[in-house]
Amino acid sequence: MFERFTAEARHTVVSAREVAREAGTGEIRPEHLLIALRGNAQGPIAELLDARLPDQAGLVAQFEEIRRRGGLSDADTEALEQLGIDVLKIVDAVERSHGEYALAGRVPPPRRRFGHLPFTREAKSALERSLREAVEMGDKHIGTEHLLLALTTQPGLAADQLAAHGIDHAGVRLALARRRTA
Repeated sequence: MFERFTAEARHTVVSAREVAREAGTGEIRPEHLLIALRGNAQGPIAELLDARLPDQAGLVAQFEEIRRRGGLSDADTEALEQLGIDVLKIVDAVERSHGEYALAGRVPPPRRRFGHLPFTREAKSALERSLREAVEMGDKHIGTEHLLLALTTQPGLAADQLAAHGIDHAGVRLALARRRTA
């Protein structure tokens, strides 16, 4: 499958490994693919991401904040606030007692064997979904547009952040269809 990836999409997947390494997670997750995509996208995907998402450093900061909250997304935090639960006060109290990032859980050490970091099941699923997106669109290649479409459908933090910034599957498909007919 990887041979069908465009050079840009390959570079994005390889860059995700570096993003994961810098985060110290020991594995490549969908959010690492999104951060790498944000830094590597070109053409219409770059235009869409530039218009809606923070830059790569801003996206990293957003995912770090989510990790600090124990994985609670912005939407989760807002829902809890509507119930009268102030997540940030809870995080602050826990961190005062147990240290910074106490709710983040233990981060597994990175695997050092030959520099390999494994993809999580969710990240593999997103890559496989990018192939299905390419097939559905009638493309013979897998590009960053297919990867973005896949990330919008993969439940989890990457899709949550995309949705929070107004990027969803239908919107990306529409933007790509407009571009193809222009």
